[in-house]
Amino acid sequence: MSITAERKQEVINDYATAPGDTGSPEVQVAILSERIRNLTEHLKVHKKDFHSRRGLLMMVGQRRQLLDYLKRKEARRYETLVERLGLRR
Repeated sequence: MSITAERKQEVINDYATAPGDTGSPEVQVAILSERIRNLTEHLKVHKKDFHSRRGLLMMVGQRRQLLDYLKRKEARRYETLVERLGLRR
């Protein structure tokens, strides 16, 4: 359900804006998106796991807040991040 340390490091390296960057909104949103994808797959199998479903909804809300913040501060970075992650269709 959770992401491995190696996968998390890959995501951080892919979305970091500078070397050693782990706290930028891009990195945080990318990590949350990866966790959301994994949890969504888990919930397809375990349909009655309502505790994990609540965690999923909280993660989606957290990601939404971070994306709103990024859109407010720098719209160009928001657009490129959404495009890279494939969040909007």
